Amino acid sequence: MKRFVWRLQRVLDIKAKEEQMKKAQLVKLAEKLARVRSELLTQKRILDSLISDITGESPKTRLGKQEFFLKCSKTNSELIGKLKEKVSELESEQRQKNDEVLKVKRFKEGLEKLRAEAKTRFIAEAERLEQKELDERATVGFAQKKQCVKS
Repeated sequence: MKRFVWRLQRVLDIKAKEEQMKKAQLVKLAEKLARVRSELLTQKRILDSLISDITGESPKTRLGKQEFFLKCSKTNSELIGKLKEKVSELESEQRQKNDEVLKVKRFKEGLEKLRAEAKTRFIAEAERLEQKELDERATVGFAQKKQCVKS
């Protein structure tokens, strides 16, 4: 019996590799986003910790620490703002990558469905041809036996 060969198999293979590649990119992006969120949370905790330390001090010692805190908090606030921007950029990039993965996955699934249909048609055609050949052999065999009996 002839082997099943599908002309679009190469395209399906390429799309499967593309899907894997895009999923890997999405995972890397998610890891990067997690790192940035962690850094943002750390910076916020540092500020909260400093504020709680300062509020626990006596008014005489608190003044110097408040001055230092106010100088540092501007820089820290800018850093937090940049981290928030980075998080929003990474989230939008993640949504975009997710859309790309879904698009490639749908295309690949469509190709897989076409391949399954083509294989089903191929098998049905092969079985039909095999049955036709068997019928011809049976007919020829019957005719030969009939001729042998007449002779």
